[in-house]
Amino acid sequence: MSRKPKRGYYVKGQFVPEGSELDLELKAELKGTTEKSRTDLKRESDELQALGEQLVTLRADLLAGLNLSEKLLDALTEVKRITNFEGRRRQMQFIGKLMRLLDADTLHAAQAALDFQHKGSADETLALHVAEQWRDRLVAEDSALTEWLALEAANPASEQTDPQHLRALIRQARKDAQAKQPPESAGAAVRHGKAYREIFQIVKAALAAQANGADSDEDDDPANA
Repeated sequence: MSRKPKRGYYVKGQFVPEGSELDLELKAELKGTTEKSRTDLKRESDELQALGEQLVTLRADLLAGLNLSEKLLDALTEVKRITNFEGRRRQMQFIGKLMRLLDADTLHAAQAALDFQHKGSADETLALHVAEQWRDRLVAEDSALTEWLALEAANPASEQTDPQHLRALIRQARKDAQAKQPPESAGAAVRHGKAYREIFQIVKAALAAQANGADSDEDDDPANA
């Protein structure tokens, strides 16, 4: 028994079934209407739900600064307690529906808060990498200590490291690194001692103080007023 052919038409060699999303879009173009197609609405819905999923990870202080409804705030709190996959999926769909009720200004503010949080996380990660690099250089290179002390001297606002104490820590870290490892640990990562970790804490704290001092100078600069 032959199948009944679908009703439709061809556009540039492509068959367009009547009632399909493409059919509706083409008819909307012919009418010159500005109404959004179902494809556009679906895409916007997915984007809003994705934004809602990101809001679940937003810090409480940033979340409190947004003009969100109590129902949406409760939904964001509730989803964190749901461990069941299907239950969480339904809750995220509900959050997506609530997100569609937000005005454009609130949506922009939500995205800005997420961008701010992401930048802060990236800055913190970069600061840790810089501190790790300085620690490793101080332990490996004799010239690094001179460079470090010169860097601190150029930033008098930060608390200065005791050179003698830092030298002692560097000597101890080098001794710890040269110490013989147990035979059974052959091929394993080198164990670092307390001195190595303390150098990192000193460097990290000094770099953070320098960064805070630089931010304060920018705030006090009349050009930024």
